[in-house]
Amino acid sequence: MALSLIAKKIGQTQVYQNDGVLVHVTVVEAGPCVVLQKKTVETDGYNAFQLGFGEQKPQRVTKAQLGHFKKAGDRVVRVIRETRDDGKHAELKVGEAVTVKEFPVNSFVDVIGVTKGKGFEGVMRRHHFRGGDASHGAKGWRRRSGAIGQRLFPGTVERGKRMPGHMGHVSRTIQNLQVIQVRESENVLLIKGAIPGPDGGYLIVRQSKKMKDKIAQAHKPEGKPAKGGAKAAAGAKPAAAAAKPAAAPAKK
Repeated sequence: MALSLIAKKIGQTQVYQNDGVLVHVTVVEAGPCVVLQKKTVETDGYNAFQLGFGEQKPQRVTKAQLGHFKKAGDRVVRVIRETRDDGKHAELKVGEAVTVKEFPVNSFVDVIGVTKGKGFEGVMRRHHFRGGDASHGAKGWRRRSGAIGQRLFPGTVERGKRMPGHMGHVSRTIQNLQVIQVRESENVLLIKGAIPGPDGGYLIVRQSKKMKDKIAQAHKPEGKPAKGGAKAAAGAKPAAAAAKPAAAPAKK
């Protein structure tokens, strides 16, 4: 399993595949992510790597953070995230970098990002309400939600009632996206499809959890036949041949 990478959304474009099909892709700058800390079961209770991405001015971080960054080679980073270690990267040390080599071409990834913020929105835009009537004496109810509570019992607004409020700016995960191109010299991934968040927003790119199981099942070798099964299958005669023909009726 590949490690997760901190990435930055660059924009969207289109590329041609080898078969001539035009594919819509999102350009993502993924890594290099420096290993700031290596967590183990003995020290922290679980296995994980703390990764850093981007550049930051030293005067914009605290002295405690500067001391933490100094252990990884005096590189001051902008974004810090953790990724769990599955035990396959034990040789990775503090100060080393994780690059886009973790995700080969045609592999599948899950991308986690924060959606674009829309501000305060009404029920028609936020929840797709139809709105009130525009005629037959209705005045001032065109874009309103209508009644939201009950009468005497229970006399309160139900929890989770769809109402106007803040829209967007929430974490979302898009699963099973295909990697179309990997440009190692530019630290760029071209991922098929759309990715949440604005251009310049930070993302987490990880190996697909669902497609990983499907790919493993597809490449899983077939089970061996039971003992004596192959010989029995080879020596077995078809049922039609094994069955004896019925005796012809005697002639009178």
